[in-house]
Amino acid sequence: MVLLVGVCIQVCIEYVSTKAISKQTKVVFGVTILLGGSTVLFRNEEFLFWKPTVVNWIFTLILLGFHFLNRENPLKKMMGSKLHLPDVVWKNLTFGWSAGFFIAGLLNLIVAYNFSLDAWVSYKLFGGIIITLVYFFIMMIYLWKGGFLKGRNAG
Repeated sequence: MVLLVGVCIQVCIEYVSTKAISKQTKVVFGVTILLGGSTVLFRNEEFLFWKPTVVNWIFTLILLGFHFLNRENPLKKMMGSKLHLPDVVWKNLTFGWSAGFFIAGLLNLIVAYNFSLDAWVSYKLFGGIIITLVYFFIMMIYLWKGGFLKGRNAG
């Protein structure tokens, strides 16, 4: 509930200060209202267990869908101005992050249905952050070993 109120305040502040709402804020607002509102509305343990998995799997489908259906790389589109990488590297990053999101969703279900509610809550609180950091470091090592980061080429 705090998140729902917070994102509404964020939208109001952004609109009052800039007389516009950025596309990113609109997306965050929409997703937060949809998922947060559903959580408040349903108040069902099963829904809570499945929501992180569904969100992760949606990210997987978005990354793969853009790659296979639109022939566009969403990671390149988002970060291409900051990272100049060959298309094959963007493709590998897309597949890697897709696998990461899929695995994160799967791990969520494994923990949710094989451990206590307290264990799942702790996993949900810390596990998602840890998994994201692990995948980020894997990506950085991949880019560094491939010579795509400036630190590798400097010396």
